[in-house]
Amino acid sequence: MRILVTNDDGIQSPGIQALAKALSAIGEVWVVAPDRERTAVAHAVTLHKPLRVHNIAPRTFTVNGTPVDCVNLALLKIMPKPPSILVSGINKGVNLGDDVMYSGTVSAAMEGTILGVPSVAVSQEGQQAFRFAVGATYAARVARLVLAQGLPEETLLNVNIPDRPQRAIAGARVTCLSRRRFHNPIVEKLDPHGRTYYWIAGKRISWSRSKDADHEAIEEGLVSITPIRLDSTHHGVLDRFRAWEAIVKRGSHRPTVSRRSSVERGSSNHDR
Repeated sequence: MRILVTNDDGIQSPGIQALAKALSAIGEVWVVAPDRERTAVAHAVTLHKPLRVHNIAPRTFTVNGTPVDCVNLALLKIMPKPPSILVSGINKGVNLGDDVMYSGTVSAAMEGTILGVPSVAVSQEGQQAFRFAVGATYAARVARLVLAQGLPEETLLNVNIPDRPQRAIAGARVTCLSRRRFHNPIVEKLDPHGRTYYWIAGKRISWSRSKDADHEAIEEGLVSITPIRLDSTHHGVLDRFRAWEAIVKRGSHRPTVSRRSSVERGSSNHDR
């Protein structure tokens, strides 16, 4: 039983160390992780510089690349045989809702899924301090379930653990992804020379998609488990858009805008 562990916080993160320790009770753990923090790099792949791999301990390797680079190198070059499971994390901070689009932690699990390995992304709620031992306990439980029962094709799991002592965690819930809204998402400032610079930051002020939402599970002290599919096609609207095929082909259609839409759009432009 081989288990591949990676992350986006880098090889020195206590999160990956706690995860590897917990999973070592299940099987032979291989760690292939970035040599430094690679937070929010999403599904980036390094194409314009060479990648270097360093073996720093038995079955432990660093890569001067992204989490997705690490997964590719681990599965295609480093490991002698494919692992039975890939677990990415434990991330410093939750990856809820839209976060999965930016997260290197989740993207590593996506890459594992693309390459045919059952994969799980694990993130731990917290601020300055993180309860990684608690997160590792639940990560191991989920990993055992995946190993025993498998995952549907092209599906990964996104797991988030609330910032509570283990005795205070109320249980687990299977969830869907939320939508988030930010206040002042881009902060504009001046440097000492009077030049403008920007921080992509902001404070989360609201969530939507409340039915079985991942953020609600965390707020209620539950471990959130969200199945994510690689196929993001909106199959429910395919028939509606097939009517466009002939119009796009002949290029003669003139769009019409309903009165309501026109008013709404005018109002929106006025607000801006």
